[in-house]
Amino acid sequence: MPSDNKAESAFHQLAESLAHSGGVDFYGRFVQRLAAILEVDHVVLARLVSSDEVQTLAVWSAGALADNISYPLAGTPCETVIGQQTCIYPSDVQTLFPQDALLNELGAQSYLGLPLQDATGASQGILAVMKNTPMQFARFEEEVLRIAALQVGAEIGRLQAELVAKESERRLQTLLNHLPGMAYRCLNDAAWTMLIVSDGVTALTGYRADQLRNNSAQTFIDLIHSDDRQRVFDGIQAAVESKASFSLIYRLLPLGGGMRWVQENGQAVFDDKDEVLYLEGFITDITEQYEAQRVQDAVIQIASTVTSRLGDDYFNQLLSSLTKILGADAGFIAQLDTLSTEHDLLQEPTVQMIRTVSLISQGQPLVNVSFDPVGTFCEIIIDEQECTVNQDASVMMPGFTQEAGSWIGRRLDNALGEPIGVIMVMYHGALPASTFGTSVLRILSTGAAAELERRRDHQRMHQLAYIDSTTGLPNRANFMENLTRLRRDAERDQHTLVLLLLDIRRFKEINDTHGHPIGDQLLSAVAGRLRRAANPQEVMARLSGDEFAVLIPGMQTSELGTLIQKLRELINKPVKVDHRSFSLEVSVGSATYPQDAVTPGELFQAASIALYHAKQKEEAISLYDPAMTQALMRDQQMAERLTKALDRGELLLYYQPQVDLPSGRLIGAEALCRWHDDEWGWVSPAEFIPLAERRGLIRRLGTWVLSEVARQLLAWRQLGFTLPGRLSINISAQQFADPDLASHITSLLATVPPSAIGLELTESDFMRDPEQAIGITQTLHNSGFSLSIDDFGTGYSSLSYLRRFSADTLKIDISFVRDILTSHHDQVIVQTIIAMADALGMGTIAEGVETQGQAELLASMGCHQVQGYLHGRPLPAGAFTEAWEAHMRSSRVEGH
Repeated sequence: MPSDNKAESAFHQLAESLAHSGGVDFYGRFVQRLAAILEVDHVVLARLVSSDEVQTLAVWSAGALADNISYPLAGTPCETVIGQQTCIYPSDVQTLFPQDALLNELGAQSYLGLPLQDATGASQGILAVMKNTPMQFARFEEEVLRIAALQVGAEIGRLQAELVAKESERRLQTLLNHLPGMAYRCLNDAAWTMLIVSDGVTALTGYRADQLRNNSAQTFIDLIHSDDRQRVFDGIQAAVESKASFSLIYRLLPLGGGMRWVQENGQAVFDDKDEVLYLEGFITDITEQYEAQRVQDAVIQIASTVTSRLGDDYFNQLLSSLTKILGADAGFIAQLDTLSTEHDLLQEPTVQMIRTVSLISQGQPLVNVSFDPVGTFCEIIIDEQECTVNQDASVMMPGFTQEAGSWIGRRLDNALGEPIGVIMVMYHGALPASTFGTSVLRILSTGAAAELERRRDHQRMHQLAYIDSTTGLPNRANFMENLTRLRRDAERDQHTLVLLLLDIRRFKEINDTHGHPIGDQLLSAVAGRLRRAANPQEVMARLSGDEFAVLIPGMQTSELGTLIQKLRELINKPVKVDHRSFSLEVSVGSATYPQDAVTPGELFQAASIALYHAKQKEEAISLYDPAMTQALMRDQQMAERLTKALDRGELLLYYQPQVDLPSGRLIGAEALCRWHDDEWGWVSPAEFIPLAERRGLIRRLGTWVLSEVARQLLAWRQLGFTLPGRLSINISAQQFADPDLASHITSLLATVPPSAIGLELTESDFMRDPEQAIGITQTLHNSGFSLSIDDFGTGYSSLSYLRRFSADTLKIDISFVRDILTSHHDQVIVQTIIAMADALGMGTIAEGVETQGQAELLASMGCHQVQGYLHGRPLPAGAFTEAWEAHMRSSRVEGH
């Protein structure tokens, strides 16, 4: 036993070495001090880098620090340490572990190791001490090691957590600084003092982030338009009080002048006492969208108030609405009368007179007048096509009793581009918003010019512009006007507005197979059914192709499901066209104002996103949820990154063994696609493979898998490893839809014998076109490939087709295997599948086998081939080879 002084000294030295945790040379000092305290020859401190490999953090040997190394745990005493409290080999450790080269190199004869664990108990690594002679530790020495292991494990865990936190913060900062717009965190004070501001603030306000942070050079509140500040402040405070998020649109005054419309979305963050810690959110520039929406709303509003489509009434109503919407004091629409000179008909026509067809001042119509344009602003407009004067013009226009201070004018041209008139609005003072007025005037001038040119029948014009010729329903333009109108009515009357978007599933196949005339008749039939089912207040339209829309004012949310089901059943009824019967299916996406969106554009976008999600679901119905937008954005990002990964060859194949239960022999493997993204890390196949199918990347992905499998089998053969049985590859539905699939597969796998390949076909996939599937499978089978039906029992294949597929094996789905020990229902299903396979002369293999109990039960039922974690997880090619060569060597030794 050591003296008390020696023990006290040892603990004092240990405490001193641990006091410097966090320093750059902490690990080196630690192993040196520990070697001195315990009087050992070697100290190894290592962290786990994987379940079967460690990397040293510090090595003390023969009185000096040695270079750090990585080494596998297999065959070393360190392997026995993981998961235990202590592991002691007092002597002959080299004899016990002859494969451990490090022990031999160090000359160690005795070994004591302890696991390193973090605060949660998770394994972080090992601490091992060794002597070149046998050793026995006293109680206090074991206590020294135990305390040291606890402290160092906690230190490793802390450093790892610190690295993860820094990386997470870095990625977040990078993301925020690359997003368009400004992310922020600010105090809820009178100045909205900014604590965190992303770099996007510069493009938005003209100020750098550091200039707004802590109000160092500018307060954000002073950048908000003075007319909007109180509204914005009140809106945010109301949201804070109700603990709700806020979304506001207001004007911002950036550095250098001008004005921008922005949208701010954010929320308050509270502490555990419900006190506001800060506000955080995102501000984006919507100037272009907002101004475009204002112009669109104005044009639609004006168009909706013009009830007459012919002659002077049309001009009067148009001008009355136009001056009102633009806040103008006066305006006119004039026709340009041109005549050739009386003496020389070969001369260019000369403008003789302008004659107004509508004249309004202070909202009241005036008597039309005629005048010579020379010397008036009409002359400038005719020459320049469009002109704006935003100053004190001090000009008197014919027919008006007051001078115009500013004005906007546009020339009206005929179809050949020749001037035939003028449209003009005037103000006593300065223009309120010249670009807005100019844009509205530019759009509306087309209609005025057309009426001036021909006074064409507006009923016909409306028919061509707003009605879909195939179905007789309102077209997209008409529908968007109705959407804006009904949304405005819903806001005024405080009721809901439901938007449904319907898409006929696989309609392109009908067009391609039977021709567009048949397709048009089907569209017309669908439109008729929708029209007959609609209530008077509902608006329906054909938007494009096979997409329809329904607007329903005032519908309760609880009634929505019933209505959607009614419409689906109505469309699903068979349609007879030219002695053929077609059964149509429809996908439905819906969004509701004001729950899901506020503006017409947002409502349409929300319904479109819901429809996109509905198309991916079997039930084909989707009600909008904000998470769908994020999912769609992630889908887009993932599709882009997956495309790059395919371009750069960054995908991997892992291999999972397939085993014969009675003998334990390897009988094959399944090739499984894996993707590690530099930024996102490991991306689940359950996520990126369906995405590849949705985004049209699956055929390219399948081609890569087939090529990589051929390459790997050749590489194994060159290394002397021959995979027993077959290497299985999954074939997707989109690949199987290719009638040339068999020749494509044969070409890609030409360098390996077909007997080495098994093709797995998902049951529900080949049932989409069973006759084509039968032909493809027969060709593949005749070429020597093995075929198995994957996930059997989860689809809807019939025995009549199953007998005709050239499949060798039914693969029992993991969903039946998972609970087979506890679910009598699953046992019956599995037994039925095995019996069916036996009757058809087919084999069976069960996937997802994780326990010995599952394996034994399956074997007793007659299924002797399995795949699952019980016999091995999917591994990269090299690790897979090593694992199964080791397994085969072990089996031979045991057999011997």
